Amino acid sequence: MPTPLVDDFGREVTGVRVSLTDRCNFDCVYCHNEGLGDTRGPMDPQDDEMSTDDVVRFLEVAAEFGVDAVKFTGGEPMLRDDLEEIIRRTPDSMETSMTTNGTFLPGRAEDLVDAGLDRVNVSQDALDPEAFAEITKSGAYEQVLEGVRCAVDAGLDPVKLNMVVFEHTAGYVEGMVEHVAENDGLQLQLIEYMPELTGKPEWNIDIQRVHDWLSDIAVRVEHREMHDRKRYYVGDADAASAESPDAAGLGMVEIVDPVENDDFCANCGRVRVTHEGYLKGCLNRNDDLKSMGEMTKPEVREAFREVVADRVPYYGEYLVENDRGEWEINEEYIGA
Repeated sequence: MPTPLVDDFGREVTGVRVSLTDRCNFDCVYCHNEGLGDTRGPMDPQDDEMSTDDVVRFLEVAAEFGVDAVKFTGGEPMLRDDLEEIIRRTPDSMETSMTTNGTFLPGRAEDLVDAGLDRVNVSQDALDPEAFAEITKSGAYEQVLEGVRCAVDAGLDPVKLNMVVFEHTAGYVEGMVEHVAENDGLQLQLIEYMPELTGKPEWNIDIQRVHDWLSDIAVRVEHREMHDRKRYYVGDADAASAESPDAAGLGMVEIVDPVENDDFCANCGRVRVTHEGYLKGCLNRNDDLKSMGEMTKPEVREAFREVVADRVPYYGEYLVENDRGEWEINEEYIGA
């Protein structure tokens, strides 16, 4: 296996997150479109989207640099008719996953697995149809539930439910935790709301309260090196002694909490790719975009080396705390 590139802060880059489109059939109130802001366009394919060959060429180069995992995102990546071909042509050395709203999984989940998709994250912010419609501006609640079932039946493992935790959804967290504990094949990923990307700071809640609650009810807690995350196993205490942590009656809940978290940033090993073919070293920044040019392999290699060399932890370096405990931009990176 090739040796991964390492940035100036000692962080190996072992994963890439590739946006295939900024088109989406939902209009979620918290969406930040992979940090780019609300740039979603019409539903028809756009000329500025990377082609199938462009995406595959990038992944082949990333594999040369020891990247062993890719997550396809959007917008909604399943709006790409060539998604199965892209996955099929992804280097065999990479674990392949996808984030989707789930509406197109019925009828395509098995084909995606056949193409080589390993696992999937499905956005599901509530188990109540009215609340779901309010958050997503979509009436596709039943389609999403069916999509999740199809993903499990097709053998995708795990199927993670993504839930953004903010004022609109905080009251549904307990029900969602119970839901994944009671349904085999499901895991829950609670994602901290990011007001710096979406505005509306009044929607924010204290994510530490969720950590504390899960710590109280969990039968086991694991610590992951990636992003310094914690995993909480909740449910039937008798299942805690089972060989498999995903045994029936025991659900896994993970919290993604990057806001003002320098430990999270210090453990980040992922580079992002926009649907237009720009590399970015950090979700929160758009002043570090690097073009891959005409997408020839030499250009892609050079751009990849540069974006890794220029990666800076957002909290703790790009943003630093002042004497009042406030985060402010480190002047060293202004204009960089």
